[in-house]
Amino acid sequence: MTLPAVVQDPCTPPLNVAAISRAFHVLPKIQTVNCGSLRCISSRANGHGKSVFKDAKSAEFLAAVGDKASLPFLGGIPEVVVTGRANVGKSSLLNSVVGRRDLLFTSKKAGRTQTLNFFRVGSHPGRLVVVDSPGYGARGRPEWGALFNHYLESRKQLCRVFILISAPHGMGATDEAMLSSLNAQIQSFDDTRWTLQAIITRADALKTNGRTQINEIEQDIFRIAPMCLPPIITSCPSGGIAFGIDEVRKSISHACGIVP
Repeated sequence: MTLPAVVQDPCTPPLNVAAISRAFHVLPKIQTVNCGSLRCISSRANGHGKSVFKDAKSAEFLAAVGDKASLPFLGGIPEVVVTGRANVGKSSLLNSVVGRRDLLFTSKKAGRTQTLNFFRVGSHPGRLVVVDSPGYGARGRPEWGALFNHYLESRKQLCRVFILISAPHGMGATDEAMLSSLNAQIQSFDDTRWTLQAIITRADALKTNGRTQINEIEQDIFRIAPMCLPPIITSCPSGGIAFGIDEVRKSISHACGIVP
């Protein structure tokens, strides 16, 4: 996929590189909501995204990148990247999406992911690549933000950025900063190279007022980032039934131009 160079439109907001850097370094304390159970707020999965992910055994770790110079050349295979606040559930979600329990390391301790981690989906040479990025917030580091921003600006095969928002925590200050910055970057491109979509995670942790909380998060997303695609509502409980995963698979496939 050959794409034009990035040119900033003088009529749109400038790239907010500083906002991304700050998001990986500073996070105000967020109050945790006392949560229960909710399983009826996700749209029904239709399974359209399964085909490219059906061979779970072929999913493979490719590279861990800690600096700009080490970004790998993977033959131009389309890529999507996942970002979110530290400990928002990125690794658990991606394990569910690729159909593996342990392809990505999961931990209750925030800040475990410290590099851009590239994973191939589909048998060799792969149909697409999923990139897991370091979490931003209190456990983040400025250098992670700089690497992530460089990846967004320079990766021509990048098709979509997914930003994860925790349902029980709601929209935090750094979530707002990251969403706003990503939205500004989309608007600043002459020809948009990638799209933005939010994924609301851990929806099962909400109580009976969960629909109201989800609505508030959705309204915040559209207020902060008008260019963001409608959010996908998900849950990946270790001992329960996951939902929203097929919607994520379908979105990834669609973004990468893969027709089931």
